[in-house]
Amino acid sequence: MHGLRAIALFEAAKGALALVAALSFASLLHHDLAAMAQALSGHLHLNPAHHLAQMLQQRAGQLEGLHVGVVLAGAALYAGVRFAEAWGLWWQRRWAEALGAASGAIYVPFELRELIMHPGPWPAALLAANLAVVAVLLRALWLRRRTPLMP
Repeated sequence: MHGLRAIALFEAAKGALALVAALSFASLLHHDLAAMAQALSGHLHLNPAHHLAQMLQQRAGQLEGLHVGVVLAGAALYAGVRFAEAWGLWWQRRWAEALGAASGAIYVPFELRELIMHPGPWPAALLAANLAVVAVLLRALWLRRRTPLMP
């Protein structure tokens, strides 16, 4: 039960972070992002030909082309799913355990690829943490396999 509640808190935090990031993104769109990237490059004393300075300018240009409504709707949808999953895990609902196990398992191939392409402690830790979450959720589903489908 404690494992499910810890995962529920983590999922709620991911939903909240998605909303904060989306709102931060929306507040930046009323500014000249290219000028902000150039000012940041100057503040960091980067040569305009430096890779990081060019990347900042490129990313600023990409952000200016995004439609705010689509980004906000996507973040709201993602946050809503994370909050619903968190609620369901907190109250030990089977559907939330299945949703969490499936949504966590989706990332495993990508995390494995990242670990193979760029071996290191961070990719290994992310993969291990995700596998642990999926294992806890699958275990919860396994333990209630003989109970009725609801809740």
